[in-house]
Amino acid sequence: MKKYLIVNADDFGMCNSANQACFELFELGRLRSSTIMMPCPAARDAVDFSVKNPRYAIGIHTTLTSEWKEYRWKPLTDGRTLLDEEGFMWHEADMVEKNASYADIEKEVRAQIDLAHSWGMKPSHVDNHMGSLYGNQTGRFGLLKLAYKICSDYGYPYRMYIKADPRVDPRGIPHFVNAAAAALSRKWARQYNVITPDYLLFPDWDEPEMNKCEEYELYRKMILDIWKNIPEGVTETYVHPAIENDEIKGITGVWHRRVWEYQLLKDPETEKYLNEHGVYMISYRDLVDLRFGIREP
Repeated sequence: MKKYLIVNADDFGMCNSANQACFELFELGRLRSSTIMMPCPAARDAVDFSVKNPRYAIGIHTTLTSEWKEYRWKPLTDGRTLLDEEGFMWHEADMVEKNASYADIEKEVRAQIDLAHSWGMKPSHVDNHMGSLYGNQTGRFGLLKLAYKICSDYGYPYRMYIKADPRVDPRGIPHFVNAAAAALSRKWARQYNVITPDYLLFPDWDEPEMNKCEEYELYRKMILDIWKNIPEGVTETYVHPAIENDEIKGITGVWHRRVWEYQLLKDPETEKYLNEHGVYMISYRDLVDLRFGIREP
């Protein structure tokens, strides 16, 4: 099988800076898949863009965490176990795993998908913000099973790996844990008849190598070296593109990373380089076609 890469733009709808980056990248043909954070302030504009452009593979970035210090959001529902002491969503995924009830999580995830539907959107796929529904932070893998069940009910593909490979394993988690998570994922993907990619590549900015990137060109080289060495099959990775402006600078002190991701996708040499190394960029709609044997991208 060929090497296929889905580069998903996470955090669509988080803010106007993210929206402007995604709008431009889709329209230039540089971006093929993205997911919207429904509890966030700019979600409606992102959904409206999706409704007007149904050819793009835009899904729901189910959101249970609110990580920034000053720029935060609340759940759409009234689940008390979804809230931290300040009344917003938990800062980190492990806090969700430790504190949130299954009932509150399911109600919130469904509410986010249903809100997108009510605004006229037909999502192409579902994933989750900061990995809060994988269960691999604390071993609470019932959350992963719940995510598969919800996606099955709606008929949407889900972002989760069903194969483990050291080249793309989640950073900081032992390979045997990732292998166990992949085995459970394969089981539930079959049980609930949910389409997934084969692998999930976590481009973690917390990794020492990534933190050493002090200029765009070094970051670009490092990422392209990683992307060109993925296994055969379908690998998904994710970015958080944003245009440079005062808004994104006010949200995060490391705003330049998101701007670099925007620049990397906008550069036509990125896809050309990958193609030269036998890696082909596809969307979630292509993934569905591939799994059903309709066509090979």
